[in-house]
Amino acid sequence: MSTQVTLRGRLVKEPEIRYSQKGNAVTRFTVVTSRRFKGQDGTWQEDSTTFWDCVAFGQLAEGVAEQDKGTPLIVVGNTAQEQWTDKEGQSRRSWKVTCEDVAPSLRWDSARVAKSERSKPAPQPSQPAEDPWASDAAGDSAPPF
Repeated sequence: MSTQVTLRGRLVKEPEIRYSQKGNAVTRFTVVTSRRFKGQDGTWQEDSTTFWDCVAFGQLAEGVAEQDKGTPLIVVGNTAQEQWTDKEGQSRRSWKVTCEDVAPSLRWDSARVAKSERSKPAPQPSQPAEDPWASDAAGDSAPPF
């Protein structure tokens, strides 16, 4: 079972990007969140620090991979608990967020958005590339919209 979450935190270290055998980008990264508040004495206090393991796919993964350690981020995604047994036989659990959207936080920083170019993946050798504009089946040269 997964739950949608929105996190506001900082990138713990440089994201790790890899590519699948089909050429799809996968980026893993960690975001740290903590609650800050002013104590009764007026000093800032930190409470409830949590480290979130995140994963992004495709173009989102490529965009996240360009971010630097310490970048303030807002992450929207679905979280699920993973369970496994470690080498010593101990049962372990962790939370993983599968990202739907990641953006820089503008609360204390500024950012300029640069639109990235989208490129189509190269067709697989066993599949011919399809071009819907290559033939004129209706005999009319007007586009279908």
